[in-house]
Amino acid sequence: MKALKDLVRPSIWNLKPYSSARDEFHGHASVFLDANENPYNAPYNRYPDPLQWQLKKRLGELKGVDPQSMFLGNGSDEAIDLVIRAFGEPGIDNILSIDPSYGMYEVCANVNNVPFRKVKLNKYFDLEAEVLLKETNEQTKIIFLCSPNNPSGNNLNRNEIYKILDQFTGIVVIDEAYIDFSSTPSFTSDLQKYPRLIILQTLSKAWGAAGVRLGMAFASPEIINILNKIKYPYNINQLTQEYVLKMLEDTHPMHKQLNRILSERNTLESTLHRVPCVIDIYPSDANFLLIKVKDANATYEHLVKEGIIVRNRTNVTLCNDCLRLTIGTPKENNKLLDALNRMPV
Repeated sequence: MKALKDLVRPSIWNLKPYSSARDEFHGHASVFLDANENPYNAPYNRYPDPLQWQLKKRLGELKGVDPQSMFLGNGSDEAIDLVIRAFGEPGIDNILSIDPSYGMYEVCANVNNVPFRKVKLNKYFDLEAEVLLKETNEQTKIIFLCSPNNPSGNNLNRNEIYKILDQFTGIVVIDEAYIDFSSTPSFTSDLQKYPRLIILQTLSKAWGAAGVRLGMAFASPEIINILNKIKYPYNINQLTQEYVLKMLEDTHPMHKQLNRILSERNTLESTLHRVPCVIDIYPSDANFLLIKVKDANATYEHLVKEGIIVRNRTNVTLCNDCLRLTIGTPKENNKLLDALNRMPV
């Protein structure tokens, strides 16, 4: 296994981070004249905690992760971008991911001028570690894996993921945005065993807080320190921190709506089998279903005319004539089914 210093870009390793007023003071005080803040309009006149310790403590209790091993970002996309900036030397290093998968990995790689390569999944939308590892080279710094995967919805084979964790010498990122909808456990329990593992999660899906924009990255304290070093000083605003802390006081509403979504996913899946235009329904461990229809473009346009917006994935690898359907309320799902049943075949 390579030392972390050998994986981080030299310019990032040697970077002296910006030090904010709130970084330099630790303790209790009653008069703050250090940050050029307006003394009125409390509490929002003050800059928020740049490292969100109170929020991390609560999330750590829920996730079973030490707050020192936690990075909070403006959605998971911030963490994705920072990981690439930290470890990918532009124009030299490269990133490897699976295909199909979440498109922001490639977008962030392109923004940072880090070559991005994709390895096609098998016909079951599953990972074959040997095939992927053969595509790595000395310049491969990061592997991105999404499990449950998007747009297919399935968990990647856990044993195949462990093969990659055991054999790859660089950074492995496992994106678990949909893990709450899955019956398989998170990889967070493996963080100590694999010090080059980064796990991404979010409050956007199961917690119903996409508008709040809070993503989480779990990793070794050494990797978290690198991400904190290059993030913007106050990347999580005070309103978001307060809202999330309030939301996390009681987890029962989240579990209640989670169970509703899982129940509706099962109901929608079983009913879709009787819809004439539907050819196949792929197994899902997420809050959506990927379905194959007779004509994805025509079906998509038909649904748009009915006022129903789904995701047309027909141009994505392995997804010819496929639509991705997010699980909605019973009323919304019934409206979808009615529209699909009226689709000319």
